[in-house]
Amino acid sequence: MNKFYNLPLQKKIVSIYMLANFLIFIVNIFLIFGINSMSKEMEMVYQDNRQLNELNEALTGVQDSMTGYLSSKTTDSLENYYRNAQTLQTLSEELGGKVTDLSFSRMRRNIKNMTENYLDQVSQTIEAKRGRNVEKYRNFYEKSTELYDYISAYIESLNNEQFISNSENYTELTAAFRTFERLSVLVLSLVMMGNIISITIIVGMMIRPLKKLAASANEVAAGNFDTKLPETPYHDEIGIVTDAFGQMVISIKEYIIRLRDSMENERKMQEKELTMEAHLKDAQLKYLQAQINPHFLFNTLNAGAQLAMMEGADRTYEYVQTVADFFRYNVKNHGTEVTVKEEVTLVDNYIQILNVRFSGDIKYNKQIDERLLGIHMPNMILQPIVENAVNHGIREMGDKGVISLRVYREDDNACISIADNGKGIEPEDIDKILSGSWHRKEHQYDNNGIGMDNVISRLRIFAENEDAFSIKSEGKDKGCEVIIRLPLEKV
Repeated sequence: MNKFYNLPLQKKIVSIYMLANFLIFIVNIFLIFGINSMSKEMEMVYQDNRQLNELNEALTGVQDSMTGYLSSKTTDSLENYYRNAQTLQTLSEELGGKVTDLSFSRMRRNIKNMTENYLDQVSQTIEAKRGRNVEKYRNFYEKSTELYDYISAYIESLNNEQFISNSENYTELTAAFRTFERLSVLVLSLVMMGNIISITIIVGMMIRPLKKLAASANEVAAGNFDTKLPETPYHDEIGIVTDAFGQMVISIKEYIIRLRDSMENERKMQEKELTMEAHLKDAQLKYLQAQINPHFLFNTLNAGAQLAMMEGADRTYEYVQTVADFFRYNVKNHGTEVTVKEEVTLVDNYIQILNVRFSGDIKYNKQIDERLLGIHMPNMILQPIVENAVNHGIREMGDKGVISLRVYREDDNACISIADNGKGIEPEDIDKILSGSWHRKEHQYDNNGIGMDNVISRLRIFAENEDAFSIKSEGKDKGCEVIIRLPLEKV
């Protein structure tokens, strides 16, 4: 129930309206089905009488058409006979020939048998007439006429008996129908009354917090800020407005208190403001003093590289130049897009710097499709991935650690793969990294400050694809591969 009251007002009102109408609709459906069922039963009450009347009419039609043919012997009268005989045959078959102990069924079966005999006598009468055997067709005619009279009387007797029985059934069905009508009106009235009562109760419970809020608002408008604020256990629009109103009243009270206190503490506040301003200026000065000019750093590194070259220290010169290029890339390309070639070059410089630090322990393999080096991508993507591969993958492996970099095409994407043969990553950690919920543990190495969630987010935004960054690892000590997919239309 609380879940319902926490719904927005529009949804609650619509839900109540739909539920009430649904109940009325279901009740009406049942009532309609019941009325239709009883109406069909009432329509079928005199079905047997209608069937016997049709049979009697067909029997009379055969007798009249036979008499007409015997007197005129025309083609039309003969066709009329055949048509009426076929109709009578069909209707007699519908009477059924099932043996039963019920009197009505036995009488209907007798009518069927007599009708078949009658049709046979009439057929022989017609044949004798066509053969011009006067004595014979007169004999058959008399027998068929006698049988016709008997069948007619029998049908009339059965029809009367069934009519009496059906009338009693019809009276019972009529009484039941009236009772059903009254019951339907009663049920529908109860459902409507129940809906009205339920809606009144539920709407009252919804509106009650609003009435309390209005009363509190009147008190506050009169200047009574100490009035008891209304509470609501629900979180619909009324609950939100009530909470906001309570916060507003508290804020106004606190604001009034602060205004009163401010007149007494104005001098102290001014002194505090002056002191804070002095501290702020001092902090700004220290911040300016702590800044380092990147050009000064590059010039210093270049000077060191020139000195190393003059002294013939070629490896030192190359190392210092590589370090200068590495830092220059970080500052120069901050916040911009770069090419794949520039990112790969940064990785080359980074591996070279690491190999100086670790005495060439890191093996580095590259497979590059030169046609894809001009594709644009966000800056500072590959180096943080390589740094993570070194720190979290192969750092403890000594000279056995291998970093592999591949740039290749796959369908409509330019793919960049960075793989290592190190510790690998557990599936649950892969899910955490991709969802942005992974955090570095205390014993793990720091990276350059650019987290993997930053790299993943920028790649997904750039490529407009959630699959722009993926991680593969078969488990512990089986290495890890990071695959970046850049759409070729981004070229």
